[in-house]
Amino acid sequence: MPDNARTIAEVSGEPSFQRLVAGVTDYAIFMLDSEGFIKTWNAGAQRCKGYAASEILGQHFSVFYTEHDRLAGRPAFALQTALDEGRFEDEGWRVRKDCSQFWADVVIDPIRDDTGNLVGFAKITRDITDRKAAREALRRSEEQFRLLVQGVTDYAIFMLSPTGEVTSWNVGGERIKGYTREEILGRHFSCFYTDEDRANGAPAQTLSIAATVGRFEREGWRVRKDGSRFWAHVVVDAIRDDAGELVGFAKVIRDMTECKQAAGALERASAALIQSEKMESLGQLTGGIAHDFNNLLAVMSNGLDVLSLQDHPDLKMLETMQRAVARGATLAQQLLSFARQQPLEAEKCNLNAVIRGFEAVLRRALDGTIGLEVRQESHPRPVMLDAARFESALFNLVVNARDAMPGGGKIAITVENVELDDGVVGPLSAGPYVRVSVADTGSGMSREVAARAFEPFFTTKDVGKGTGLGLSQVYGFIAQSGGDVLIHSEPGAGTVVSMYLPVVKDASGDMDGATGPSLGTVLVVEDEPDLLDATAALLGSLGYEVLTATNATEAMDALSRRHDIRVLFTDVVMPNGVDGIQLARSARELRPDVRIVLASGYALPALKAQHGALDEFPFIHKPYRLAELVRTLTRAT
Repeated sequence: MPDNARTIAEVSGEPSFQRLVAGVTDYAIFMLDSEGFIKTWNAGAQRCKGYAASEILGQHFSVFYTEHDRLAGRPAFALQTALDEGRFEDEGWRVRKDCSQFWADVVIDPIRDDTGNLVGFAKITRDITDRKAAREALRRSEEQFRLLVQGVTDYAIFMLSPTGEVTSWNVGGERIKGYTREEILGRHFSCFYTDEDRANGAPAQTLSIAATVGRFEREGWRVRKDGSRFWAHVVVDAIRDDAGELVGFAKVIRDMTECKQAAGALERASAALIQSEKMESLGQLTGGIAHDFNNLLAVMSNGLDVLSLQDHPDLKMLETMQRAVARGATLAQQLLSFARQQPLEAEKCNLNAVIRGFEAVLRRALDGTIGLEVRQESHPRPVMLDAARFESALFNLVVNARDAMPGGGKIAITVENVELDDGVVGPLSAGPYVRVSVADTGSGMSREVAARAFEPFFTTKDVGKGTGLGLSQVYGFIAQSGGDVLIHSEPGAGTVVSMYLPVVKDASGDMDGATGPSLGTVLVVEDEPDLLDATAALLGSLGYEVLTATNATEAMDALSRRHDIRVLFTDVVMPNGVDGIQLARSARELRPDVRIVLASGYALPALKAQHGALDEFPFIHKPYRLAELVRTLTRAT
């Protein structure tokens, strides 16, 4: 050793260095000879491995390895690696004196003399079991987080590179957007945007904002793999490393289409409320009232002029004037109805019975090109209703439907028991209701027209062909009765107007009977409108519920649908090739329980000469008197 080297060694003091190493307790520091046998031992080795120096010196260091590692030749591999590479570093399980295991960080360095000959190995071991446990806990936590993210199905959660390529993908991303992991990894996230957004630079703007302010959050339309769109809530967060460098973006997307639709429904409901409030205004009524009352006054004036020229009053003209006055009263009631100020005489009603009793009037409002079908609820719930006002409302709806079908079509009146939830129909609360719908196969209305249909004096009819008060009167009356009205219509697809009426509270059961005493239901078949009206009125005054038909086809249809018809009262001579006698015989085959009465202005012998014996049916000759009619009906029933 050179003099200066010896001097340094002496100054540093080898004994002091040995004491330093021997006093280290956190590291096991010891020497091995060239074969691996232990030559020195420090306090840290004793604390870490449990052996005293007297117990371990001279033993081979393989005693610290597990049996598995010894059989695998790990001790010899460690020394050989140290020799070949100048150092061996490893982590693994090691064994203490008491056979317990600990996780060790191991460094082995070869020691050579000044001539380069191997004299042994320096071995430093540290117990890092706690560090391994922490790392393992972190690994498990990261794995659990990965599984958590991967398992989320309601949110698309994925990573983007700094330039926007997709670098990770979860199950929610596949469910919401339709791409598998293999299909989307490496693709630019702009593929999720609409063509319009891509053209406007929205993807680049998203990353720019997130990189600048740290976060981007917005809602908008996004595109699935199949090209369909969904309304998305998007959050993009910038991810930076410890040095603050941008390493990518975390992107979270949720499909909010249902929420968007719900918000749209709420918006439409708000618009409907505004529309309802607007309809409270009656500012347009003055002109319409003046117009209609001028027409009514003209009818009365003309009628009076005619009567003044005659010695005896013309009863038909008087009736015409009376109808004009009645129409004026109806118009006033319509105005009051829309304003919800008309006096109502509500009573407990069965809507089946109300409609059944009014069906004859409804059919008279239609011509032969329009069919009318009434579909009744088998056991309708009772409602509190002004039946006369309801008939007027129903008549308005049927006339509107008729006018929407100038080329003919079909009208269906349907009575149904329904259960409503809160907010489903306007302001109506949840509970039981009866829905009466009037559906037609006519021209329909646009959404804009349907939205204004209940406004007073709003009409799509030609000038002079409507006041625009019909639907507003229906709306006001139903609203005043505690219900609501909805319109569903599409151009070319017809219109359905649905009236919802609340069920009588604490109603214990259904109402199967009519609103008043009745002798039963009579179907009157007559092709002369005036005579049909007169006969129906006469039978109604006797206490019968009256249905009407103008030909055999309508009559057979009614008989097939209405099992409560007890009497068929039919004219003999009728148009369309099927006379009353043929109708009577067909009706007897279909409904043997129905009693049949024939009426004709021809004498009975003349009818017998043409049709043969008619003794099977009671017969009444026109014109008939009330007493004769009662006797014939009594004989038939």
